[in-house]
Amino acid sequence: MKYVDEFRDGTLAAGLARAIAREADTGRDYAFMEFCGGHTHAISRYGVTDLLPPNVRMIHGPGCPVCVLPIGRVDMAIQLALSRPEVILCTYGDCLRVPASDGLSLLKAKARGADVRMVYSAADALALAAREPAREVVFFAIGFETTTPPTALVLRQAAAQGVTNFSVICNHVLTPSAISTILESPEVRRLGTVPLDGFIGPAHVSTIIGSQPYAFFAEEYRKPVVIAGFEPLDVMQAIRMLVRQVNEGRAEVENEFARAVVPDGNLKAKTLVAETFELRRSFEWRGLGLVPYSALRIRAALAPWDAEAKFGLDYRPVPDNRACECGAILRGVKKPTDCKLFGTVCTPETPMGSCMVSSEGACAAHYNYGRFRDVPVRVVEGAARLNANQETA
Repeated sequence: MKYVDEFRDGTLAAGLARAIAREADTGRDYAFMEFCGGHTHAISRYGVTDLLPPNVRMIHGPGCPVCVLPIGRVDMAIQLALSRPEVILCTYGDCLRVPASDGLSLLKAKARGADVRMVYSAADALALAAREPAREVVFFAIGFETTTPPTALVLRQAAAQGVTNFSVICNHVLTPSAISTILESPEVRRLGTVPLDGFIGPAHVSTIIGSQPYAFFAEEYRKPVVIAGFEPLDVMQAIRMLVRQVNEGRAEVENEFARAVVPDGNLKAKTLVAETFELRRSFEWRGLGLVPYSALRIRAALAPWDAEAKFGLDYRPVPDNRACECGAILRGVKKPTDCKLFGTVCTPETPMGSCMVSSEGACAAHYNYGRFRDVPVRVVEGAARLNANQETA
């Protein structure tokens, strides 16, 4: 891919670091939340926090779809797969390892005899249904606005092609609703949150929804938003732009990721989603509780392909593991190292919470790349070299 190395240049990173240190007011603290798990991953992998002055703090947000999936939704899928032998349950690889009730996960349910399979896309699940007409293929769909259009497309294709043995458990959630909840929800106030000076807006999500939906947060809550790409220099430039807005008393939506994001987003994808899904009145998020109008469900016209309606699935909320701090980490209240399970009984190989499962989870990113935190100013180059060595080993 062209123009990747240019966004990982260590010399430019050092220059940006000096600029941020020069522009950050030493008399105040800055707290910015990177909403997206992809940014959390980039910050940890390339040691971005080591390049920032002490008064500029990055806070992990809930922008990891696997991490925010509540236990009850995973339980629903496990129960379906175990109780209905005719069902083939398909989902993305990260979902298979999310801890659920009674020490189970979808992967462990597979070990107990359930037919659970990993797929790379919703289209793979639909193709499987066409190959297995005597079986019921259920796709456990998760993701923010980025992965919602592909799910919408396969639902429309299944209806058009008359593939009646295919259905979807829809867990697609919405970014703006989560940001609103972080800023104003009584539940978050009760559970605990942190003061925020601004947000780094997600990259891939914004290619779909555009930059306009964030204007509300800037205007209503006076919180600047800078949409950024996932490369380390993207993130650092976004931080510099946020520092400038705070210093100047501005609260605007700025687009650092102009090479991919436009104000209106992808109109064709948004139309497809609107025709296929409608808003749920509420949906539970791990760490945030019930968030109103924060998720999508399949429209009634496509009910034959809605697994929740087809199989009469009921959602039951399940409390998180009390020893796991995943919920607090998703709200930005705690860091991964504040959890007593982190790096001991909870590792990527033996996850106790969803934040350690996904590569975009804060705990997994911190665990996998935290050992590079002592590398000094050339950390961007050093981390890249170390990761390259690991990948070729």
